[in-house]
Amino acid sequence: MNGTEKDTAKGKQDEEAASDNEITLITGASSGIGRELARVFAENGHALFLVARNRERLDALKEELSEGHGVRVLTLSVDLSEVGGPKRLAGELKSQGIVVENLVNNAGSGDFGTFAESEQEKIREMLMVNIHALTLLTRLLLPGMIERRKGRILNVGSVAGFIPGPCMAVYFATKAYVLSLSEALSIELKGTGITVTVLCPGTTNTEFFRRAGIGTTPPGRMGMMSPETVARAGYNGMMKEKTIVIPGLRNRLLTVLPRFFPRRVVREGVWWAQGYCRK
Repeated sequence: MNGTEKDTAKGKQDEEAASDNEITLITGASSGIGRELARVFAENGHALFLVARNRERLDALKEELSEGHGVRVLTLSVDLSEVGGPKRLAGELKSQGIVVENLVNNAGSGDFGTFAESEQEKIREMLMVNIHALTLLTRLLLPGMIERRKGRILNVGSVAGFIPGPCMAVYFATKAYVLSLSEALSIELKGTGITVTVLCPGTTNTEFFRRAGIGTTPPGRMGMMSPETVARAGYNGMMKEKTIVIPGLRNRLLTVLPRFFPRRVVREGVWWAQGYCRK
């Protein structure tokens, strides 16, 4: 074998080694939309690195996906509401030599009630998970994607990002941030081989409402979508390199109709729709 042949063979080995370590990272993967996204990626043959706080649920999902689809599944229990959470996660990926091909920023938290009566700890958690962790993790992993000229980013936003949200003011504001950041990055990254998609579901049948203190009958419960439907829409949209994915006609209307009304009318309308948070 001459020098050229050796170089070619070595190049193929390096590519195969990199391919073996390429993985889809999903945060908030233990329940709801995140769990369904993990299932969709697994059935399409993607190796997975699943992140959440609940170790037991992660272990159960790992067993389900690795046995059911024959894919490699790694897990890490980490609290992304902690200041060092994203860096700890990035450090773990680096120490294992893992190459993140697809980054899915799904982890999120919410709260329901008037801003003045909100618990400060819940506000801190929303800002840290919905904004800080998503932003920092993307920043930490993006340079590697650009260097390889390959990668996809899927941020889970909400139709809430299109309108102001009395009774959930901070949550709606964080989702507006996710939408704006995703759209901006999709332009910055044109021609780099990296795509950015933001998934904007409406009310979805998950544990989110209970955790946010809304109970099981949230506003807009009519037409509530299943997390599986939302996850498939997000996956397909990401693969088709769409920038914004809004599952369901009703949800698309919710993002379009406010443009035809004065903003005062829109915010008053949301306040009325969520009015049962008022005493």
